[in-house]
Amino acid sequence: MTTWIRHRAAILAVFLLILLAVATGVWNYGYSQALDQLARRGEADLALGADRLISQLKRYQELAVLTSDNPTLVGLTNNTTSSAEGAKLLREIADKMTARDMVFAAADGTILATAQDQVASFTSLRETPYFARALHGALGMHHTVDTHYNERAFYFSAPSFDITGQVIGVLTVVVDVEDVEENWRGDGPTVFFIDDANEVFISNRSELIFWRRPAGQAGLVPPQSTDITHAAFSAYTQKGYDIWQLDWGPYIPKRGLHLVQDLPIIDMAAEAIVDVSPARRIAALQAGAIAAVVMVFGLIMLQVLERRRVLSQANTELEQRVALRTQALSTTNEALRHQIKEREEAEAALKQAQADLVQAGKLSALGQMSAGISHELNQPLQAIQTFADNGTRFLERDNVGKAGDNLIRISQMAIRMARIIKNLRAFARNESEPMGRVDLVAVISQAVELTEPRLKEHEVSLTWRPDAAGPVFALGGEVRLTQVFVNLINNAIDAMLAQEDRLIHIEINTGRKLWVTVRDIGPGLADPERVFDPFYSTKSDGTADGMGLGLSISYGLVQSFGGNIRGSNAPDNGAVFTVELNHWQEESLA
Repeated sequence: MTTWIRHRAAILAVFLLILLAVATGVWNYGYSQALDQLARRGEADLALGADRLISQLKRYQELAVLTSDNPTLVGLTNNTTSSAEGAKLLREIADKMTARDMVFAAADGTILATAQDQVASFTSLRETPYFARALHGALGMHHTVDTHYNERAFYFSAPSFDITGQVIGVLTVVVDVEDVEENWRGDGPTVFFIDDANEVFISNRSELIFWRRPAGQAGLVPPQSTDITHAAFSAYTQKGYDIWQLDWGPYIPKRGLHLVQDLPIIDMAAEAIVDVSPARRIAALQAGAIAAVVMVFGLIMLQVLERRRVLSQANTELEQRVALRTQALSTTNEALRHQIKEREEAEAALKQAQADLVQAGKLSALGQMSAGISHELNQPLQAIQTFADNGTRFLERDNVGKAGDNLIRISQMAIRMARIIKNLRAFARNESEPMGRVDLVAVISQAVELTEPRLKEHEVSLTWRPDAAGPVFALGGEVRLTQVFVNLINNAIDAMLAQEDRLIHIEINTGRKLWVTVRDIGPGLADPERVFDPFYSTKSDGTADGMGLGLSISYGLVQSFGGNIRGSNAPDNGAVFTVELNHWQEESLA
């Protein structure tokens, strides 16, 4: 017993190590895959944010270029326009374009007009880099904390030329960065833009504004701080990605994927911190699921080992008792042998019961498959029976030609049945035969022909005018499209069996896409949202026609053609199924 306890303890230890290794491996793999997806999504968000910022700033740069040569502003340089007129023009443009200010100055730096009437605040304009660049005939751009307004600002300068090509003035557009951030703050992952001074100048998280990156360090520190440890920051590399652990505020992830994109066009670098918590949760769920499966398997194996140990111990004890007992205990020995035999028979019966259960499960699966196949082949088989009966009658009348035609049609139906089986297998395996040009009118006519016996049997009127529609070519598969419309017609017939008036109307509408409507006058759909769910049916339970697979299969077939199918109730009465398909074009299969 002691040996078995030690043996079981060793088995449990090995099993726990294997369980830990498997869970760790699954977690690492799942986390790696989730990080890859998170990185791609984060890079797309970062690129989108950068593009949005650049496009917003470029709007003001273009404003400066388009306005710099305005006649009213040029007139300020030769005294043909008053400062009031220039200020009025700049004010109107600034208000419409939401610019913080617009300043027009002569080439010597003299302020001629501003939108905010703050000429005195720009006395050193000539010394600014953006103004100096514009004096050389180029576009000037600069960003800084504006001391006049005590706010972050971008400056865009564009030169104004005279007829000789000399720079006679410079128009500067001042942009308030907070206006640019207004509709962006708090949106998406944490994104910030660091300038060449290693300072956060723009961000969708206002708490990071003016944070700095110390030289030689990766993280950021708040203003007036020099030690990065004060910012609760640490970084490490995992799966080839930079992961930051932070405590920067409630709206910034505690652990995030760090991404960087250079933006030389505005002399900044865009960086993002994407929360990795979803990736860790996904990896933990995957690891937990696999660990649970391994744990269940281990418990089953432990049960088997314990059972074998108990049986082995019982047999050993029996052998010892038999060896020690005398002939006088033969009756007892016989009783023990009888008990052993009963146990063996019980174990054999248990194994046979288990085998029967497995076989029953197989037969159940085969029954479901055969029911589904019979559901899909029901209409072709009915057509074969009809053609065979007609052929027999024609032979009785010595009409060999008509009988031959029916045999040909039976052969065609057999071929179509083989193709339907192929399509059902392809559907089950998520496969499909190549799509091509299909005459939608011919397909619907074929479906009507296949369902004609049922239509006559149940006295259902069907309105369908193939001659009015003419050939209409769609992208799809002939057999699968025929199956879709056969299912819709059969469902319409079944829906109206309990009423006297029975009418089905089929119509094709052409436009940007093809629309085929199949409408009946039955009671309508009780739950239009669930009609395409597998095994959902309102027919009698236990019947082959009530499996609820027809519309589900039809939905998958139409989706495979790039189309759509939906069901709804008509305003007056009845159900309407609309099949939407693509027009066939030469480039459809390119």
